[in-house]
Amino acid sequence: MEEGNIVEFIDRQKILCAVVQEVKNQRLKLLTENDREVNLSSNRLSHKSRMVLDLSLGRIKTIDALKGIAFRRKQLTRMVNIRELWEVLNSEQEWIDLATMTEFCFSNHATCDHESAIVRAFFQNRLYFKFDQNRFFPISEEQVERNVAQEREAACKAQRIETGAIWLKARIQQEDRRPPLPPLSEEESACLEILKSFYLLDKESPHYAEGREILAKAGIDDKERLFSIFVDYGVFDPNENIQLYRQEITLEFSPEVLFHAENIAGFFTQGLESSQRKDLTHLPLMTIDGQSTLDYDDAISFEDYGDSCCLGVHIVDVGHYVKKGDPIDQEARLRASSIYMPDRKIPMLPPRLAEGYCSLKAGELRPAVSMLIHLNNHAEILDYEIVSSLIRVQRQLTYYDVNMVADNSPEIAALCDIASRFRQKRLSDGAVQITLPDVNVWIADSGEINVNRINRESPGRMMVAEIMIMANWLMARFLSDHGVPAVFRSQPGPRERLYKGCDGSLFQNYMQRRLLSRFMLLNLAERHSGLGLDAYVTATSPIRKYYDLVTQRQIRSVFGQETPYSAQEIDRIIQMLQEPMLKVTRMQYQRNRYWILKYLESRIGQKEEAIVIGRRRNAYQILMTEYMLECDLATTSRIELKPENMIQVTIQHVNARKDVLSVFMA
Repeated sequence: MEEGNIVEFIDRQKILCAVVQEVKNQRLKLLTENDREVNLSSNRLSHKSRMVLDLSLGRIKTIDALKGIAFRRKQLTRMVNIRELWEVLNSEQEWIDLATMTEFCFSNHATCDHESAIVRAFFQNRLYFKFDQNRFFPISEEQVERNVAQEREAACKAQRIETGAIWLKARIQQEDRRPPLPPLSEEESACLEILKSFYLLDKESPHYAEGREILAKAGIDDKERLFSIFVDYGVFDPNENIQLYRQEITLEFSPEVLFHAENIAGFFTQGLESSQRKDLTHLPLMTIDGQSTLDYDDAISFEDYGDSCCLGVHIVDVGHYVKKGDPIDQEARLRASSIYMPDRKIPMLPPRLAEGYCSLKAGELRPAVSMLIHLNNHAEILDYEIVSSLIRVQRQLTYYDVNMVADNSPEIAALCDIASRFRQKRLSDGAVQITLPDVNVWIADSGEINVNRINRESPGRMMVAEIMIMANWLMARFLSDHGVPAVFRSQPGPRERLYKGCDGSLFQNYMQRRLLSRFMLLNLAERHSGLGLDAYVTATSPIRKYYDLVTQRQIRSVFGQETPYSAQEIDRIIQMLQEPMLKVTRMQYQRNRYWILKYLESRIGQKEEAIVIGRRRNAYQILMTEYMLECDLATTSRIELKPENMIQVTIQHVNARKDVLSVFMA
């Protein structure tokens, strides 16, 4: 390589013509046709020419000469038909050097310009030949077909991005005016689907790069601005639960599962009157649930014998209908639990079962797992038995119904006394009683949002909660005594105790919950310190929770009604359900918070009570007591607050969609 030689190199996917000004070892100083001086390794050259330019011509004339050479070579490039060359040469499947390829295209009078034209042509069209320095290899027919398809898709993608960006920019600019929406073209509809995938799945979306390019070309740096466009075009509801998509939560049941539910429900309703089941249809059973409940899975009975009594807890036998490994069971395991949200319920089992054959509806005959607990007049447990049973509920009560008759009904009063004494026993055994109100969000058909606090210590709720804890405890002991593994729950003691018994304030209860140790799921029984019990399972909600269904099956195995899970199978189930249960918990919390914030959007400027629960660097953490909602309160130099201080704040700004709540001192 000498000074004055004409060379070419690739820069930003373009071939540039240049002249060598200086050679030093393997480094070249070049002057390009664009009037730029660059230093380059000789290995970077795409073509070396024997042509020489007289550097004494001066810079301007040298650049003009380079431009003329580049123009001439570009014109020659048009004479090279890569497709035709491939059709002639692809059967050879051999490397072809530059000189041979040049002679093949331009006869024996080929010059350096013709060689450059060959290199340029093959650089521009890489569908048919591999290109390695100064030689070429014809690609197989199958690979060519794939290359052509990829190029076609790349061109379509570029067109979609361009069209989508123009459309999106226009829609954003018209956002404030809200003009009537014109029908979407096919290209715009495709763009909308791409943007939806990008918005929901971000980097997990197969259209992530394309969606990001559309936004960049449209000049949008916040993808949340897309939401209003999705609402305008009916893709989403204004209150769309985006997390359902992002968490990939299954909403509907497959036709196979629905078909199976229809068939097994009718089949297993036949022949319930079996000698294996104890007939308890004479007992006065009642369900006690919320007003909107449709899936009744537990019922209570009470018999007073004068000097003793019998408390019955009856759980619908879901295992009678849903068999291990069948399509419904597989789907239930994937879902792990029903999801209850203010605006939607996503059941674990198909409605035909959850609200039909497996629901303890008044007057309907149902298979059950019944626990009959015998107690003396001091509510001390004398003995208990768990049996496979046949039951019929007589009354369906709500918590409100129970609260209304708590002082007048001997039956309800006796049940409340049993529940209260059982709680006292747990507390004396070290239980940590967390008493915090629930915040119920109810959305009327008109769309009006209603928010109210629920007293979990009302007679009805306290009674049901304690009786179900008792039932779960005794079922855990039953399984443990029979040496049957199950999904046992255990919990170490709290890191610190803030109060004794039920005497804690709202602040203390809230902070005590933070100090509880994490519970553990094991295949054998261990102490649950939080509940003050030596063993614990959850088995009273088999319609709604897969863990409960698994535990119920283990109880059924003691009756000889099915094969039990092994300890290893229980461990696998615990492992499998960890992630879906985390999704369920997160979804219920996020959606409840969303609707409370949505309610507060209409209360800007209102004053609310709050408790200070802590301090960060630039803000206090406070709890808005009416809604049990945490938020930050900016610190000021005028007021010094301490944990447990009661204050009043004014709602300043709320955006439920962006999970924003701002307040200031009233």
